[in-house]
This record gives sequence, C-alpha cells and structure tokens, in this order.
Amino acid sequence: MLKTLPLNARGIPASRIALGCMGLGGGWDHEPLTAENIRQGHDAVEAALSIGINFFDHADIYTRGKAEKVFGQIFKDRPRLREEIIIQSKCGIRLIEPGDTSNTFDISGEHILRSVDGTLSRLGTEYLDILLLHRPDPLMDPEEIAEALRQLKKAGKVRHFGVSNMSASQIRLLQHYCDEPFIVNQLHMSLAQISWLDAMVSVNREPWKDITFPEGTVEYCRMENIQLQAWGPLAQGSFSGRSLEGQPENIVQTAALVSSLAEQKNTTPEAIVLSWLMTHPAAIQPVIGTVNPKRIAACAGADKVGLSRKEWYELYISSRGEKLP
Repeated sequence: MLKTLPLNARGIPASRIALGCMGLGGGWDHEPLTAENIRQGHDAVEAALSIGINFFDHADIYTRGKAEKVFGQIFKDRPRLREEIIIQSKCGIRLIEPGDTSNTFDISGEHILRSVDGTLSRLGTEYLDILLLHRPDPLMDPEEIAEALRQLKKAGKVRHFGVSNMSASQIRLLQHYCDEPFIVNQLHMSLAQISWLDAMVSVNREPWKDITFPEGTVEYCRMENIQLQAWGPLAQGSFSGRSLEGQPENIVQTAALVSSLAEQKNTTPEAIVLSWLMTHPAAIQPVIGTVNPKRIAACAGADKVGLSRKEWYELYISSRGEKLP
C-alpha cells in the first residue's frame, strides 16, 4: 500500500508524481525563446495536468533560465494556473562560462537571495512554494544560509525550503542553524540508480567500501518527515524503449522484465519503473524529466500498478546484476 507523501502530511497538496522542467526552453545557450519553446511548455503542462500532476520542479540553471521563462509565459497565458499548482525551484549551481574550467557550487547567502529574485522575475510570480539548495557547497556557511532563508521567508518570497543531493549529516548541519524545517531532499534514485538500496543491504559486507551513497540518508529523511524526491526516475528511458545497444547485460535483462510486467499488468513500462520506486515505504515522489506529452501520459496510473514484494525484488536484483547475500 502506497504511503501518503510527507508533503501532504505537512498540508501541501502535492501530486504523487512531479514534472521536472529541465527539458523546457530549448538549448542550454543564450538564444532567445521561440514560439515553439512556449508551445512545447504548454503541451507538457497540459499533459501533466491531465494525469493529475500539480507539482512542477525547476532550477535557476535549467536551460540557463529559459525553462523558468517558459513557465512565466504560461502563467501570463493562463493566469489562474499559478494558484492551482505547486512550484519548486532550486539554486546553488553556477554554470560554466567562457574562461571557466568547470561548473561551481554556491549557496552563499548573497547568491541564494540573488538567485531567488531572478527565478521569481523569470516565472512572473511573487513566491515559490518550495526552494531547494541544489548541491552541497564545500564553502557553505550555515549561519549565513540561515539568515538568507529567514529573509526570504519574512519577505514572503519562499514558503518552504529543502535541499537536493545532500546527505543526512549535511542536512543536520544546516537544520541546526535554520529556523525553517527542510522538507524535501531530492536525490538521484531509479531502477538503474540503486546505490541508495545497495547502501542498505551491504552493511557489514565487503562491497560496502565501494558504495558512495551516504549511509543513513534515506532513513534520516523518513524519520524527520522529509520528502524524498527522485530525480532521473525513468532512467533516461533505459527500461521504456530507449536503444539498448552497448548497454550492460543487467540493464538489457531488466528492460525485458519491465516490458513483461507491463504486459501482464496492462500498463506501460514507464508506469512499472515509477511504481517500483513508489512501492518503497519511504513514499518517494518521482520527478519525471520528460516533457514529451506521450511519455508523460505513459506515466499515468503508476501509483495504482501494485507490484508484489516478489516482483519488486525481481526488478531490484535484475538491475543489480548479482544476487543478494
């Protein structure tokens, strides 16, 4: 039985699945938006709404701000929509620019405040429902971050806060200084990205040393009522139609198993892949990254598939590529 989302328990009426908006706005360049970019945005939003999705995930860097600009135009075209949906965005990554050698991370107070103002301007809204700190910054000062979040909350610019790609210890450090609770942690989790499970089943075993997923993070989020969100939950289509040429045997076999289960249950491979995540008792909220209306529609009913314990383990072990101890 699927658990209630921790967001719902906090009074935030979030849909079981969220739509990630990274694919909106065209290329990751400085080219202006086109009419086609806006049309694509409308089509993606309409497809999401049609299957009950009311939660939309952004980041200030997505297509260099153009994804948020697309939504800004959608809000202009559909002014009532803003109050009907939940908007989450993220900040904390500085994209590589000419002369740079890499992206860098920045969750300084100054950068957070400036980023939120930019996001609100591009979206054409006065507030974010949720702001996530996108990546852990080795130079982060938790007291400085706390003050920035306090200012955003007081100004009514952000209603709730969370993090992305952070461990339990990193969240605890920030929470020690911040008055507002962190209510989301968005992590890379999918049937292809299973280190979060391997970290659990490999305790006190030799493979433990090779697992980088931080121990205790999933458990901590469950105990603290922090919504676990999964980015990349469809595994870039590896189990739902993408070419498997050159893929390892475990991925090929798992794709075949997903297809077989989808046929047995009269549903789509996408729904099976999402259902596998959503069956976990942590009440994980998948953030699907596709903006293709047909693929969005294929995710409908994932929360009603009903995988058995046996089927869930068959998928996990197949993806893992080796038996459990």
